[in-house]
Amino acid sequence: MSASRSGLGPTRSICPVCRRGVEAEVAIRDGRVYLLKACPEHGRADALVYGDAERYVAMQRHVKPGESPLERQTEVVEGCPSDCGICPEHEQHTCLGIIEVNTACNLDCPICFAESGTGERGHGFSLTLAQVESMLDAFVRAEGEPESVQLSGGEPSIHPEILAMLRAARARGIELVMLNTNGIRLARDPRFAPALAEIGVHVYLQFDGFADSTHLAIRGGRLQAEKLRALERCAEAGVSVSLAAAIERDLNEHEVGEIVRFGVEHPAVTGVFFQPVTHSGRFRADADPLRKLTNSDVIDSICAQLPDWFRADDFVAVPCCSPSCRSATFAIYDGSDLVPLPRLVDVDRYLDYVTNRAVPDLAVREALEGLFSAKAAGGTEPTAERLDCVACGVGLPAELREVAARGFMVVVQDFQDPYTLDVRKLRRCCVSEIVPDGRLIPFCAYNSVGYREQVRAELAAAGGNGARRSAP
Repeated sequence: MSASRSGLGPTRSICPVCRRGVEAEVAIRDGRVYLLKACPEHGRADALVYGDAERYVAMQRHVKPGESPLERQTEVVEGCPSDCGICPEHEQHTCLGIIEVNTACNLDCPICFAESGTGERGHGFSLTLAQVESMLDAFVRAEGEPESVQLSGGEPSIHPEILAMLRAARARGIELVMLNTNGIRLARDPRFAPALAEIGVHVYLQFDGFADSTHLAIRGGRLQAEKLRALERCAEAGVSVSLAAAIERDLNEHEVGEIVRFGVEHPAVTGVFFQPVTHSGRFRADADPLRKLTNSDVIDSICAQLPDWFRADDFVAVPCCSPSCRSATFAIYDGSDLVPLPRLVDVDRYLDYVTNRAVPDLAVREALEGLFSAKAAGGTEPTAERLDCVACGVGLPAELREVAARGFMVVVQDFQDPYTLDVRKLRRCCVSEIVPDGRLIPFCAYNSVGYREQVRAELAAAGGNGARRSAP
């Protein structure tokens, strides 16, 4: 396999200090994968990007050609990552669009990559309903029929127009509408979960573990009781929930198995999304890029803590983005036993079929990629529909379709930061930040290159009334 096909070899990145573009190399050292780079002014800035080199190289075989968006918003002037977005160099459409409706929050999380918070930390912007509607329209123009959108913040639930914004997303026919929340309003406001249920919203609930030490380090407070109450409210209202767990080395790795077990057994929860902590925003000062927790580390922890349920080869590299960015498994749970889908269906064989055919059957491709892509963020309900695809022709057993409603998603998603940014991976990013001027900026570029700071400053200066388009 060539260096480019193996995910190794030369690439470009940025200096984590000045954020100027630098030459870089992805290389194996002692069985791990590192991004090696140096800035002429600030020196070396090497970073660990994947904890298992053998798995990293093997998963590259699932790289597939990207799907172009219907509309691109910018031209190539300086080159990636300075012309987002989406520019003609970008190789993938957007599976998941994110709209941050505010910078204010009711927490001051020590790890916040958005640097949101209470008091002065929350000063920045609060979008209007008209702005959000315009951003949703831009998403529709780019995608035609967008698959999923997530309203985020700050803390979006404290925005006075959040329900109207969620209704606006549903009115545009977006398949999956999500609310990314810390759950405090869900816990304290008994009317909120029923309102979300009426609109048809899926909740993406920050849920990092059970120990007070975890909550204090990640969220800045003891929040376990409110998280559990929020889940009770969702279960009572019939709102489906994905648990979103930020995982940091030497902090809450030991809790990943318990989080999965809790989610599997909770009536409202359809999946768990593990995200190694991103070393950007407020967390950059404490980062050690050579000890960064990676996807393979989280997968290994899940398997070690739940050996009767999972093994490493149950987790499939997601083909729509760069394979090392996201791994996922879909499991069937009958109340006592849990069986991952890859034990029942040879997912690798089907993905090889999709990748290696010049003109694969579109129904086959869409059915398989839908199981393990960002569009599956809503958990088992949309996934069950994809399993029940009689036109796909992949030979999924009928029994699987019958039990799919008892399924459960486990996803491990690593977002790039200023230390780990690799433009080859960035060009395949299928998660986009939608900004008020209509651009769709790849999420990892938004958090790493300077776009977030630019948009926040311009919106704050304009009183929340829009951001001009310019490179950071």
